[in-house]
Amino acid sequence: MNTLKAWLLMSGLTVLLVLLGRVLFGPSGAMMFFVIAIALNFFTYFYSDKIAIKMTKSYPVTRAEAPDLYEIVGRLSKRAGIPMPKLYVTPSAQPNAFATGRNPANSAVAVTEGIMRLLNRTEVEGVLAHELAHIKNRDVLVGTIAAALAGAITMMANAFQWAAILGMGRGEDEGGGGLIGGLIMAFLAPLAAMVIQMAISRSREYAADAAGAQIAGSPEGLANALLKLESAAQRIPMQANPATSHLFIVNPLSGKSMARLFSTHPPIQERVEKLRSMRV
Repeated sequence: MNTLKAWLLMSGLTVLLVLLGRVLFGPSGAMMFFVIAIALNFFTYFYSDKIAIKMTKSYPVTRAEAPDLYEIVGRLSKRAGIPMPKLYVTPSAQPNAFATGRNPANSAVAVTEGIMRLLNRTEVEGVLAHELAHIKNRDVLVGTIAAALAGAITMMANAFQWAAILGMGRGEDEGGGGLIGGLIMAFLAPLAAMVIQMAISRSREYAADAAGAQIAGSPEGLANALLKLESAAQRIPMQANPATSHLFIVNPLSGKSMARLFSTHPPIQERVEKLRSMRV
């Protein structure tokens, strides 16, 4: 099912790019953007994890640099029955974490610099078990592709907007039809990216919470961690690309009013209540 969702996302991007190409540059633009979409889809599928790591500015850590992190992830990975993912650290004081990759054999987990300072060991285990659950459930492919596509759509929309403003975006219609169409599509493209994020995040977080509690052996560590992470996210800003916000265990942009309006995560209190009602 998640593989099907990934292909649907990439198909949607192809349609969007072809429409943009036709509006901006006519039939030849549609064909050109179709070729671009095929290349972008191929690159996104096979390198989506590297794109997400680069977009979050995360860096790899060795076992010598983070022995506790390696020990926890190694032990929980065995309990989850998946290969140990690569480990990264995201340079942010805000405590948070995310998983990425197209399958369990090609996956990575990243934690922010701030998470180890805020959470105790049991809570860190709960968070990492949640991220490993995303990998085991194979929903990181959808989330990672969505992040890569949303980032690409936003960048292209900005470029198209400037092209339209400068009068470069005229299709086959006379007058300003191409210009107006370009402006409309440039406005709609970021919204399409946001819809992609909202569509894939909420249900998968509940599933990863439940599976993560099973992997950790208790729901309490994750429940306590979520409350701490939400409070910290409201106090400590993160310079996160909005296209990657749905990857994190809690919304890294939750301190901003617009981010709350378009939240990609379920309410933390509901997640905590579900966890504390579990029996593992």
